[in-house]
Amino acid sequence: MSIKLLGTKIGMTQLFNDKGSAIPVTILKVGPCTITQIKTEAKHGYDAIQIGYQETNPNRLTKAQVGHLQKSNINALKYLCEYKCTSNISKNLKLGDTLDIKEFKIGHFINISGQSIGKGFSGYQKRHKFSRGPMSHGSKNHRQPGSIGAGTTPGRVFPGKKMAGRMGHKQVTIKNLQIIDINTNKNIMIIKGSVPGKAGNLIYIYKN
Repeated sequence: MSIKLLGTKIGMTQLFNDKGSAIPVTILKVGPCTITQIKTEAKHGYDAIQIGYQETNPNRLTKAQVGHLQKSNINALKYLCEYKCTSNISKNLKLGDTLDIKEFKIGHFINISGQSIGKGFSGYQKRHKFSRGPMSHGSKNHRQPGSIGAGTTPGRVFPGKKMAGRMGHKQVTIKNLQIIDINTNKNIMIIKGSVPGKAGNLIYIYKN
């Protein structure tokens, strides 16, 4: 089973190795996550574990969410996430158990998902890396897209045509990010490379 935790992106910085090379790194706050529900094949039709992250004021949740957590005697949590697992894993876990950063080791490779930064309504060149047109005086096509289809046949624009539109703000996964350092006392993880989203965003961490 892939261990999955929730966390928060703190920001980026750089570290220097023994050779003096600068390594771009991202600092993450990972967990601790509380097991809020355990689903079984017999009762729910499949085996899964639901985890919660980041305590919050109960007034910020709906009555259904508060009731769901109170049923398991768990404090109000801002984020809930479910992932499937094998029955052997779910049998070894109990409601209220805590999953934390101790599940990971320095040097391991992980996958991280998050919401990418929204860029708003963007044009062709920024959104799809289109080439610009000639910039000479007589040119009438500097940043226009050019032709978007044939004429009478087929007489329409095919779905999926690369055009201007909203850019970013999508779920993005970056695979095989190496763990550079871990601080178990403060639940801090430093990984090599960048992570989707801006500082403060919720991220999903998967162990390979």
